[in-house]
Amino acid sequence: MGKRRRVVERKGRGQLVVGAVAAVAVVGGTLAAYSAYGGASGDRTAATADHKAVKKGPLSASEVRRAATAFLTAWQGGKDGRAAAATDAPEAAKAALTGYHKDAHLTDLALTRGKRSGATVPFGVKATVSYKGRAKPLAYRSKLTVVRRAEDGEPVVGWRPSVLHPALEDGDRLVAGPAGTPPIKAVDRSGGELTTEKYPSLGTVLDGLREKYGRTAGGKAGIELRIVRKAAKGSGKKTGGAAEDKTPDKTLVTLTEGTPGTVRTTLDAALQAEAERQVLTKAKSSVVLLRASTGEILAVANQSHGFNVALQGSLAPGSTMKIISSTLLFEKGLASAEKPHPCPKYSSYGGWKFQNDDKFSIQGGTFKASFARSCNTAFISQAKKLDDDDLTGVAQQVYGLGRNNWAIGVPSLDGSVPVQSGAQMAASLIGQGGVRMNPLNMASVVATAKTGVFHQPYLVAPSVDHRTLAKADRAMSASVQAQLKEVLRYTAAAGTAAEAMAGLGPDDGAKTGSAEVDNQDKPNGWFTAWKGDLAGAGVVLAGGHGGDTAGPIVAALLRAGS
Repeated sequence: MGKRRRVVERKGRGQLVVGAVAAVAVVGGTLAAYSAYGGASGDRTAATADHKAVKKGPLSASEVRRAATAFLTAWQGGKDGRAAAATDAPEAAKAALTGYHKDAHLTDLALTRGKRSGATVPFGVKATVSYKGRAKPLAYRSKLTVVRRAEDGEPVVGWRPSVLHPALEDGDRLVAGPAGTPPIKAVDRSGGELTTEKYPSLGTVLDGLREKYGRTAGGKAGIELRIVRKAAKGSGKKTGGAAEDKTPDKTLVTLTEGTPGTVRTTLDAALQAEAERQVLTKAKSSVVLLRASTGEILAVANQSHGFNVALQGSLAPGSTMKIISSTLLFEKGLASAEKPHPCPKYSSYGGWKFQNDDKFSIQGGTFKASFARSCNTAFISQAKKLDDDDLTGVAQQVYGLGRNNWAIGVPSLDGSVPVQSGAQMAASLIGQGGVRMNPLNMASVVATAKTGVFHQPYLVAPSVDHRTLAKADRAMSASVQAQLKEVLRYTAAAGTAAEAMAGLGPDDGAKTGSAEVDNQDKPNGWFTAWKGDLAGAGVVLAGGHGGDTAGPIVAALLRAGS
């Protein structure tokens, strides 16, 4: 009968064997369950399909368990066709399952089913990566979701590549063999080695550095199991080079070590360590710290170590966007820091009625007072005096945003301020509408406000690979910069940022933000600030008010670097 395999289900504190499978045959219980959900071959007759009513309604617990078992049993048994037929996308599933064995060279597969949650079933995976006499274990957790097949309503696994491995996306492949890119030894600005053991947030950063600089840093490739990405998915840059345009390949298991080349970064080890500590204080938090006068990135951290929100996020920035909007109003003479400015409870434009947080208003106040308290209507009230492309123009020409030409050394997004009209244009003035940013962008924005000149952020010095950094079209005028610094300083001293920034003055300034997100109970909390030559920004997803959530994280980094 050959080698026997098992699929087991975790239930309570013990394990329940739900199917025993031989290498050449599946025992009756599991096959019967599988046949009840479409059959191993998918050989339905036209008559059966025509006369059988399509099943509808919520899936029962039994249907979910049996469909999941059918798929897992077939996959573990090496029956790729049968496993694929137990999904709602047999062709795509079969190609991926076949590659799992053939390209990834994975053997001794053992799957352990976990406790069902609705239609979702988690499971553990253990296997051995074997390549040319070298072998190492692989273990991870994944999950599947059972759905009703469109044509007949039968329960099947909803296919997606992440079922095979949670880091797989459409078009990605698991491949074992000689690595396409040699490893690198990333070091901080003082030469100290940067590793994910010391700095867990740097996983995606180190992957990106290897992708871009591995072939030129002088190293030699080893043998690995890795995720090979399909195509460019990152920043969409035109000047950063192909390696910087895509999400980097990801190493899962190293079978033989290569010889690394060295890549020096601008990161500061002490500040990076502080950033790592700070993001652990708030769930779903991200932060960036840079040197305002040069753009050198000193620290970047995310509480979650998957997607790099700090560098690649695309989020509405809320009221931190008012830094750019204020620049526009100052340039056009529509506001002046010390002059009276309207801040009514409500203001309408383009058919939308906008209001302030808690519906407050300021009677007879200055623009500085409105900015410090983050008055939305102070900006909406000026929308009728603006052209649709005014905000986009200032964002691009003064702040260097939205041109897809930053090349920081690893994948990043450099903000988006699209031309909009009507209510959406007005919403963009307060960081909603179509505006999208991340902490890297907003740290750069406050740095530009501090210095008056845009310096493109970078993680690897341009001298390393002779790349050209992006530049803005113009610096802001001395008058505009003076007013902008004044309102930011006042916000740090007496406005919504005062609590977080306490004790950091006098050479400081800050802005808070809260960005509403559809179907999210609390807004994303934003905070951006400078202290001396340091500029930072952070976001806490679904955190609420930025001064209370992201503010302490950014302020702690500014204190640590001062």
